Parts: sequence; C-alpha cells; structure tokens
Amino acid sequence: MFAQNTTANEPEMADKLYADGRIYVVVAVVATIFAGIIVYLINLDNRISKLEK
Repeated sequence: MFAQNTTANEPEMADKLYADGRIYVVVAVVATIFAGIIVYLINLDNRISKLEK
C-alpha cells in the first residue's frame, strides 16, 4: 500500500523528461540510432548484391 502511494505522487519518467524538455533529446538520439541502422542495412544490401553479381 505504501509503494502505491509513493509512486502515485511522483511523475512518470516520460512526463518528467517532457517537463524538462529533454524528451526531444531522447527522441533525437533514438531517431539517429534508427537512421544509422537503416543506412547500414542499405549499405550491406548493396555490398551483398555486388558480391552476388
């Protein structure tokens, strides 16, 4: 019962990050990592295609 009361009074992590303005930094980092993975996979596909020919 006490655990429920302490967590109910504190803001959620996403709410706290949004209030601090840091949520945009988190979104930018995740988007950068995702874009890097996409570019790597496209590059890898091109290399494999060249080897197949």
